[in-house]
Amino acid sequence: MMSVVRPLLVLLLLTVAPSFAQVPWPQKQVRVIVPFPAGGSADTLCRIVAEKLSIAWNQPVIVDNRAGAGGNVGAEIAFRAEPDGYTLLCSPPGPLSINHNLYKTLPYDWTKFVPIAVLAVVPNVITARRDLPVNTAQELIAYAKANPGKVTYASQGNGSTSHLSAQMLASMAGIELVHVPYKGEGPALIDIIAGRVDIFIGNLSAALRFEQAKQVKFLGLTSKSRSPVAPDVPNAAEIGLPALIASAWFALVAPPGTPEAIAQKVNADTAAALKLPEVRAKFLEQGAEPQGQTTAATAAFIKEEEARWRAVIKSANVTLE
Repeated sequence: MMSVVRPLLVLLLLTVAPSFAQVPWPQKQVRVIVPFPAGGSADTLCRIVAEKLSIAWNQPVIVDNRAGAGGNVGAEIAFRAEPDGYTLLCSPPGPLSINHNLYKTLPYDWTKFVPIAVLAVVPNVITARRDLPVNTAQELIAYAKANPGKVTYASQGNGSTSHLSAQMLASMAGIELVHVPYKGEGPALIDIIAGRVDIFIGNLSAALRFEQAKQVKFLGLTSKSRSPVAPDVPNAAEIGLPALIASAWFALVAPPGTPEAIAQKVNADTAAALKLPEVRAKFLEQGAEPQGQTTAATAAFIKEEEARWRAVIKSANVTLE
């Protein structure tokens, strides 16, 4: 009798086991860490997608802003989280493709994050305070040459894309600009509006509403083409600096060791969210071009961006104070 029962138990276990292994994910709240303050493009765009993922998963998806050290604080928290998919990182270029070229050491290894999806690409725009006596990028360059060391530029922080973009402009145009770093995009824009700094080369999506309210003015895009949301603003070639190409982007990644099945699910559901008409409309209103590539394409994109920004840092001899 025992000899018959044992095989039956083994068969039963083999039949039931897969059902335990195939428990749907997620089963609880998912946290998306944004390594910059609330109010900037990283925060806004990630929240739009998080809302749709929450609906798709029937679970809360919260955005947790953990700013500091150029995004390194939030990136470390995500890096050290359990690799179960319940903590994700939604990040602009800094922590994923720039910071390791600027900091001597980092508390995380950018190459070990599990790439999931690029949410959007946003061209940078040269934004000026309203009362700066220039109205075009060419006039800005002439003004800077006539006033060496007097034109100030804000940035999201040392090593940010806005910092590096301004360094690219200074190098290509042969002008001297004074760096005024801030802790995020929001504070930088506040001081541009207040007239405390002269220019800011930041995300079109974040600055657009202020330009529309005539609180700042746009001098040119750092992109190959004009933007449909700001069609009157000339592109890089049109301002005479065709190599001045600098865009921000926002990508979802997961902690090292996150299972491929979870990464693929998040990728598929994110891509589906980015195709929703209301999501596309919200992104495009801010000058953000929805993406949603595969995990493999996301990995390749981040590597390409890392190589490009590394070259900028080297050629402009950018260092952190």
